[in-house]
Amino acid sequence: MDRYQYLLLMAGCVLITLPLEWVLGARVYRRWRLALLAIIPTVVIFSVWDILGILRRHWWYSPEFTTGIHLGVMPLEELVFFIVIPLCGLLTYEAVGAVLARLKQARSDA
Repeated sequence: MDRYQYLLLMAGCVLITLPLEWVLGARVYRRWRLALLAIIPTVVIFSVWDILGILRRHWWYSPEFTTGIHLGVMPLEELVFFIVIPLCGLLTYEAVGAVLARLKQARSDA
């Protein structure tokens, strides 16, 4: 089970923020093209940075806590991290914006 902890943590992050889409109206998944435009630069920049760090031996990933699936020198879990964390951040940001917009509207209606 240790080998899947990283991926399980990423799945947990998605599951925790997923309700923000429907409950608070984040509208990230409904605007998936815009979400991709926001996430792709992060994935590219941090993947290059991570690969350089691995190749220069600045850091490494324990085979005990990763699945062993690699995309070149980078573990699959790192790519998943670079996708999931910005997505969760975007969901949170948009949910807060939706709530603040509702509060502002409620104040102006009162």
